[in-house]
Amino acid sequence: MKHRTADAKDFAREHLRGIWAAALTPFGQDLSLDEAGFRHNLRHWIDDLAIDGFFVSGKQGEFFSMSVEERKRTFEIAVEETKGRARTIMSCSDQNLDTVLDLGRHAQAIGADFVVVHAPVLHFVNPPDDTVYEYYRRISEALDIGIAMWSHPDSGYLMSPELCARIAELPNIVAIKYSVPREQYVRLTHLAGDKLIVSTASEEEWFDNIVELGWQVYLCSSPPYLLQTKLDRRMREYTDLAMRGEVEKARAVRDSLDPVRRALRDTRPGGKAHAHQKYWQELLGQAGGPVRPPLLGLTEAEKGRTRAAFDQCGLRVPEVTPS
Repeated sequence: MKHRTADAKDFAREHLRGIWAAALTPFGQDLSLDEAGFRHNLRHWIDDLAIDGFFVSGKQGEFFSMSVEERKRTFEIAVEETKGRARTIMSCSDQNLDTVLDLGRHAQAIGADFVVVHAPVLHFVNPPDDTVYEYYRRISEALDIGIAMWSHPDSGYLMSPELCARIAELPNIVAIKYSVPREQYVRLTHLAGDKLIVSTASEEEWFDNIVELGWQVYLCSSPPYLLQTKLDRRMREYTDLAMRGEVEKARAVRDSLDPVRRALRDTRPGGKAHAHQKYWQELLGQAGGPVRPPLLGLTEAEKGRTRAAFDQCGLRVPEVTPS
């Protein structure tokens, strides 16, 4: 255990900072968990890309197709590979509260830094505020670890800034991944002050959020390892420049990534985000592999368009042989 409830907010202010990535989970061709591939990716992300922390087995990681034991195993691998080198936030999201708490206690027991729990999907509940507050209160009281909230349209509603600020009064609620329009997360940033670390998954807004809002963490999505290579760490570069106050230099580096962003965005087929990102990983020499049902894989034509855009986007890559 890294910290107690009473120390959770201070621990987060010190350690929940920099660039954190949401890990895609690699599977083998038989759809089993590719433990060696996951370890390979984590080592590359730490050693070559200097990513500060990892969001493990979230929606990017296809947790919805994984067993509880598989999710626990990914937690264990992440803790082993990051020990002394990077930080972890384990996704314990589930509609079953007992599963959330089981995963949270496991994360706590093996030495994870934080956990994150998605706002629940609610049926026939409107307005949701009191229900959602009670949900996070129960989790807060049951776990002795720093907890991040996560609000996203997938829940069927968005948590209001006022609700988030109310929940942030709980002693070990330390952060939120707030997947909402910018005006809402700006409001929450001002409302919550030092009680809550606010972030969102948009890499395209990350620079502005450092400069204009003083944000300390990018939490979390896949761009930190899809837009960068061992030879080309421009997201790391512009982040460090912006945090040092070298704003115009940072802006120029940020803008130079636009062709890479467009190549990644414009070749992504509708409904196939996971498969597309995994194929991009393979082009970068990372472990990707297939997606599990119900997700769909890429067609050969879709792979061809993606490969052509990848080759022309200007990302500097080592010589690799895609699997």
